[in-house]
Amino acid sequence: MAESIGADDPETLTDRAYRMVEELIVTLALPPETILSEQSLAARLGIGRTPIREALQRLARDGLVVILPRRGILVSQINLKTQMRLLEVRRELERLMAKGAAERATPEETAHFAAIARDMRRASDESDDITFMRLDRQFNELVSAAARNEFASRAMGLMHGLSRRFWYQHYRESGDLPLSARLHAEVAEAIATRNPDAAGKASDRLIDYIESFTRKTIAA
Repeated sequence: MAESIGADDPETLTDRAYRMVEELIVTLALPPETILSEQSLAARLGIGRTPIREALQRLARDGLVVILPRRGILVSQINLKTQMRLLEVRRELERLMAKGAAERATPEETAHFAAIARDMRRASDESDDITFMRLDRQFNELVSAAARNEFASRAMGLMHGLSRRFWYQHYRESGDLPLSARLHAEVAEAIATRNPDAAGKASDRLIDYIESFTRKTIAA
């Protein structure tokens, strides 16, 4: 039976379909080059085909799926060179958005950043990859909202899913989940305490780690 959403729930069925399918792709439950079907996804997730179709169109804009006319919908491949080019842009945008969030976040948002930081540290202590992935998505969405810069948010939205999927594919061989979670927590804590300079520096440390991780992956 399709999921229902209450009148006070800001998440639409399309938003929910997008979130659920993105998680399946990012965690490699739907590996690269998997052929996707609206009907099978609708049955798997308990959501109607129209929200699934709209979610797949958004995922195509994000680069996580490829829509091939008359051939179907495929989960996109993971490309190492693309990941390095993506990181060049991420460094500048993430620093800008972290500082902006520290300056402009509402009291409710700063409290949410503090909660995410606590949960990130718990995920670090427990090496909990799925919880970390979900917190990372929440963190990215909260930074995008709190920064109050729609242009930077749109640009970053195109990168987050690709980045999380790349990390999930390779972190067991080349990554350090506890360190990554702690570095995310440091950014969240700096924003929560409204310290733009600390947020920018913490963001750079996080990207330093991600670049190092990516280079190790390429060299492996």
